[in-house]
Amino acid sequence: MSGGVDSSVAAALLVEQGYDVVGLMLRLWAEPGGKANRCCTPDAIADARRVADALNIPFYVRDYKDTFKSTVVDFFVDGYASGVTPNPCIVCNRDIRFDRLLNEALSLGGDFLATGHYARVHHAEDGSYQLLKGIDPAKDQSYMLYTMTQERLARVLLPVGEYHKDKIRQIAKDKNLPVFDRPDSQDLCFLGAGDYRTFLARHAPEVVQSGPILNSAGEQLGEHHGLAFYTIGQRKGLGLSAPEPLFVIGKDVPANRLIVGSRAELGQAALIAANVSFIGRPPATEIRVEAKIRYKARPAAATLSPLPDGRLRLEFDEPLRDITPGQAVVFYQADQTLGGGTIERSLAG
Repeated sequence: MSGGVDSSVAAALLVEQGYDVVGLMLRLWAEPGGKANRCCTPDAIADARRVADALNIPFYVRDYKDTFKSTVVDFFVDGYASGVTPNPCIVCNRDIRFDRLLNEALSLGGDFLATGHYARVHHAEDGSYQLLKGIDPAKDQSYMLYTMTQERLARVLLPVGEYHKDKIRQIAKDKNLPVFDRPDSQDLCFLGAGDYRTFLARHAPEVVQSGPILNSAGEQLGEHHGLAFYTIGQRKGLGLSAPEPLFVIGKDVPANRLIVGSRAELGQAALIAANVSFIGRPPATEIRVEAKIRYKARPAAATLSPLPDGRLRLEFDEPLRDITPGQAVVFYQADQTLGGGTIERSLAG
């Protein structure tokens, strides 16, 4: 439970279905002297406790500050320092919620771990488990859960994935839960009052190194303020004047150079993904999929080809303009999440 409407309704639905429910909240790392982590502010803890009282269930807070810092925050900082754009929420779900917390819940005698994620678990006729998209396409979070395994899905409940968000709020209101109108959380929970740029400047000052902005011909057009502050496909904030719009098309990390180009130069037709995981059996040969290269990206038709070293190649039917190293690529067939991996590099095709 986070004190938000989704996890609160998840708990309420399970109580209604007859489960013996225990509320758990994680106290996560926040910068010393700064604002509390958005996932566990004092107000959020108080809200979660009020919901637990309304549902007549026990409520406990678990301290995961050090684990969260070493597992999630350090991953975020290290990724930007190495010149990629990491997704710490995926690591949090993989290593915190559905690993350490799940194992803790099981060790306490629980049978399942339930969360407020908008996705669905389906037990197939062959006995395997599938991760399906949430019913609400605007809130679907299956992208964030692609690292789930068969063993984890067998122990996970995702009650709100069967509903649209407006229905979840209505359920909360009907059940007199005090969080029915609480706003959805935005941005990364550990950033506090600032944005990721000021956070990185404090925790990895080495990334705030200015350097040249070059076009694809090697001509210098300006100066950047630190490679970590730019992402593939970015147009605004470059501080350049040119006869046609320019976009970030690459980073030369060893030389600390930002590469820009035209819209035509931006599109890439393929990518290589590493750290690949499949929820079910990995494909032995190429298959057709739809893939998302960012959480909010539209699914794009592609051909997935496994590579001998465990990585994979994904070739898109149409070039995509913002394939970004460090981000996750997640692949689907219809509503089923097959798996995903970390984008290592893009290719022309």
